[in-house]
Amino acid sequence: MGEESPGLLEGLRIIECATFVAGPSGCMSLGQMGADVIRVDPKGGAADFNRWPLSPHTGSSLYWAALNKGKRSVAVDLRAPQGRELVVGLATAPGPDAGVVVDNNVGRPWLSYEVLSERRPDVIQVHIQGHADGRPAVDYTVNPEVGVPWLTGPVEASGPVNHVLPAWDLLTGMTMTTGLLAALRRRDRSGEGAYLELALADVAQAGVANLGWLAEADENGVDRPRIGNHLYGSYGVDFATRDGHRVMVVALTDRQWHALRSVTKTEGVFGALESALGIDLTLEADRYVYRETITAILRPWFANRSFEEVRAELEVAHVLWGKFRTMTEAVEEFRHGVAQSVLAEVDQPGVGPMVSAKSPLRLNADYGIASRAPTLGQHTDEVLSEVLGLNQTELARLHDAGVIA
Repeated sequence: MGEESPGLLEGLRIIECATFVAGPSGCMSLGQMGADVIRVDPKGGAADFNRWPLSPHTGSSLYWAALNKGKRSVAVDLRAPQGRELVVGLATAPGPDAGVVVDNNVGRPWLSYEVLSERRPDVIQVHIQGHADGRPAVDYTVNPEVGVPWLTGPVEASGPVNHVLPAWDLLTGMTMTTGLLAALRRRDRSGEGAYLELALADVAQAGVANLGWLAEADENGVDRPRIGNHLYGSYGVDFATRDGHRVMVVALTDRQWHALRSVTKTEGVFGALESALGIDLTLEADRYVYRETITAILRPWFANRSFEEVRAELEVAHVLWGKFRTMTEAVEEFRHGVAQSVLAEVDQPGVGPMVSAKSPLRLNADYGIASRAPTLGQHTDEVLSEVLGLNQTELARLHDAGVIA
């Protein structure tokens, strides 16, 4: 098992043959819920083993360490027939909580569902793809394809602004976990295996469709205009404080709008504006249409106060708001925080002290514990002995032949 304490998925074994974000992030979440996630990599590491960001002190990948915490690591020569047989054996090992595989492999017919299901008919395999037709894709190519970069960025930007956060990858990982657990439930009830395919591009396209964005473009016949940090369809925008900080203020509901008017003492001004223009700013649509006018009225209140003054008054008034922080500021706040946090520091082999995260799912109000990622191949002998029953002599032969690390 990984380093997590027993959880909701205790006893479940998942073989992960996936790289980059989608598969590893989803499997990490399953591991944080108690599953025994065994990540299988080629000897020397897969394509994401040394991916940035890197530790400036050791050169190790912070990315790999962060996405693989709590897992066990097996490193095998995947070009060797013996190595491939070991992986197939792990994927199809007997037991009611085994026979579950997650992969994003291309060109590995020896790990196909046809091969695995011949060995174990009730195997569950979730295969993650770029496009549904097999074409490759990553988050930063599918995001442009669904139109999001033309909605993001400053109003004055003339070209598309792609995002930094691999949002579709992360959502694909979570969709994968949903499908995997649903297939497990069916297998528990009927004994049936399942082959699930999940394309990153489909997740992105379904995501924007499920928000109504594609229907909006279809109905209007034109693209939505770029509006910078304004909240589309309601009221929300950023304000600068006197001492150079920035806060994001949102008024989605009538109650939040009244709280914002009250704390800034602008009820009279907005009442007069409503009367003069014949509008009702308790309506989200009117707040959105007149967002620039509203912002011009509110801006001096923020500009004349320090951040601490703004923070104190907004909190008392129950305004919906948040502070713009840099990553270093977020880390500093974690370091000096006293409240229970989803963040934690772990002593990561190959890195040293490293800011990490526990599962955001709280069980009985508890985040659980923070885990470290394994070193590459750390559990190879342990897993092959435990799952496949190999003895020390057999393991030694595999080592001598260069099949396992």
